[in-house]
This record gives sequence, structure tokens and C-alpha cells, in this order.
Amino acid sequence: MLPTQTPPHLQPVTCRPRRQWPRLAALTAAVLLGHGLLLSSTPLALPSHAESGAPVERPFTTRTIVLASPVQAVTPPHLPSRRVPPSPTRQPAVAPASPTAQVKTEPLVLASTPATEALPEAAPPVPESPPADTPVEVASLATQNPPEAAVTAATAEADTPSAEPPAAYQYTIPGSVRIKYDIKGEIKGIPYFVNGELLWLHDGKTYDARTEISHFLLGSRVQTSKGELTLQGLEPIRFGDKVRSEVAAHFERSKNKVSFSANTPDVPLLPGTQDQLSVFVQLASMLGSDPNLFTAGSSVTFQTVGPRSAEVWVFKVGTWEQLALPGGTLRALKFTKDPLGENDARAEVWLAPDLNNLPARIRLTQGNGDFVDQQWRTTQKP
Repeated sequence: MLPTQTPPHLQPVTCRPRRQWPRLAALTAAVLLGHGLLLSSTPLALPSHAESGAPVERPFTTRTIVLASPVQAVTPPHLPSRRVPPSPTRQPAVAPASPTAQVKTEPLVLASTPATEALPEAAPPVPESPPADTPVEVASLATQNPPEAAVTAATAEADTPSAEPPAAYQYTIPGSVRIKYDIKGEIKGIPYFVNGELLWLHDGKTYDARTEISHFLLGSRVQTSKGELTLQGLEPIRFGDKVRSEVAAHFERSKNKVSFSANTPDVPLLPGTQDQLSVFVQLASMLGSDPNLFTAGSSVTFQTVGPRSAEVWVFKVGTWEQLALPGGTLRALKFTKDPLGENDARAEVWLAPDLNNLPARIRLTQGNGDFVDQQWRTTQKP
């Protein structure tokens, strides 16, 4: 008797599961590690050397630019000429504009008069401002979605004591705008890609700035700066930094100090002090006033406040470059901030006139080769 054989199509098939989970787990862990480190180092808020644990003792100084000759204040061409009334008495700080507040869409000229200049006994009536639909050229924007019109503020400033009246200096405040960035980088050889955004709002008196980098797995890091627009440009009132919980710095101008919610020591509040977010807009406002002041090799210095401490940041002026970015080609002026210590990053910042001199690119490079590169992708209305 012949043995019965099972037909081939009815024979059971044994399937061995493929062991892919160790490889997937390792890849997931590497990605989470890279993005976790990323959220602690966002480009638009440069990492603080003092917060990294390495002590540094440097005197606080304000911005210094050596001028060959006094710079005359420039009046927008379509605004009627008028005499400048005495500067009003400084009012108490008001709440900054929130993202839902009415943002300023027309130019606003704030002029200051040097203290040594005599004022007329009686100033003639100030002509009415032009209607809102009157075109006023402040900057020529070539982007697909240009920012709102810029606001110009003039202030008197002297770098060194002199018997001569200080030269008037203008700050061209960027108009309200939303800028989106592509961010790429590398940590310990692991590449990553995330999204970034800068939201800049103002109503002519107060401002509200916000940056965010986000990742769908780990959430986001948000930094905010709120303050006033004055004859000295931006004057921050509060700076916040939030990953999981927020830490903040408070600018107490009545007490001439900056205090911190992290209970770190207070620091003196010096004239011209900025925070780690407002410093970029202040630098943009200065560049927009007169690009000729920023010659290659010169430097701009700020006392810069972070969420836990303050440092002196020195930006060295480079040269104009053509940048090939995700959003197109932009002409920008390069600034470089050297590291304050071995744990600090080298920062390169490019400010573009077509973005009202706001950052088109920011690149941070650590000593071990890790880097973060933030590049302009698109410009939108806020």
C-alpha cells in the first residue's frame, strides 16, 4: 500500500517573523535624541554661554559705532516737512500688543531733538498725517509676499562726550510680518529637519515678537519678547523662553534692573539693553536706517538678556552676500558673533533688505561640529 501524500498546495507553510524591531528601536532612539537636543538650541535665540555653566566676567557695554561724520536724519519723501515738537514726558509702560491686536500698517515718524539744540518758543500747528491709502515708500521689497510697511523712529545719540550736539540717528522699525524658515542641522552625526517661524507685530507704540521651532514628536520651543517702541528703538519689557515650562526675564526700568523668574541674580539694566530675540529686530532697525554705517570689520555691541542671565554680545560686520535659500535668492549682510567660551556656539546671521532687514539665515556651529542652520522659506502677512 502506497503512503498517502498531501498535495503541495495543501501543505502548511511555516513563516518566521523578521526581527526588525531592534533596528527600528535604535533608529527611533537616535531621532529622539537629536530632536531633543535641538529643542534646547533654537537659532533665533542664541545659546547663552553663562547658562551653560562656564562663568564669564565681562563688563557690560552698549552699542558702539564710530561715525566719520554726523548722520543726518532722513525724512520719508512723501511726508510733509514739519518742525519737531518737544519730546513728551515718558509715560509708564503699557501692555504690549498681543497677536490679536490691531497691527500698524502705515509708516510712523518719531523724531527726537538733541538736548543741546534750542527749540522755538512756539511751534506751528502740525499738519495732518496723510490718509491711510497714501503711498509712502519706506523700503523696496522684492519678495513674493513682502512685509508690511516699515516704521521709522529717529533718536539723538552720541558715542563719546562732545561739546557738539549729538547727531540724530534713525531706527527703521520693520513692519508687522510672519516669516517661515526651514531648519536643518546635525547632532553627533545625526541629521534632522524641523520648521521655524518668526512673528513680528507692532501697533506703532508697542511690539510683540514670537519665535517657534516645532517637531511633530516632541512639540515645540517658543520664545517671546514684548515691549515698547521708543526713540531708542526697541525697549523690551518681558522675555520668555518655554520648552515644557516657561522661564522669563523682566525689565524693571523704574529700578534699573532685570530680574528673572528662575531666581537667578538680578543684573543692571543699561541703556540699549536687548533680549535674545529683540536684539535681532533692533539690529535690523539700525541697518534699515543707514546701511552705510555698517562697514566690514566694524562691530556692534549689545547687553543681551536671556531667560536666566545677561551677557555682552559683539556682532562683527562682514560683507554683503547673495544667499540661495529655500524661498529664493536674497542679498544679505553678514554678522558674526564669536563664541564666549568652549561651550558656546559661533553664530552667523544674515540680514536681508528684502525682509525689511530681518534675518534671512542664522547658522550656529558648536566646537565639535554640530550645527543648526535656519533659512528663509516664505514671508506672509501676520
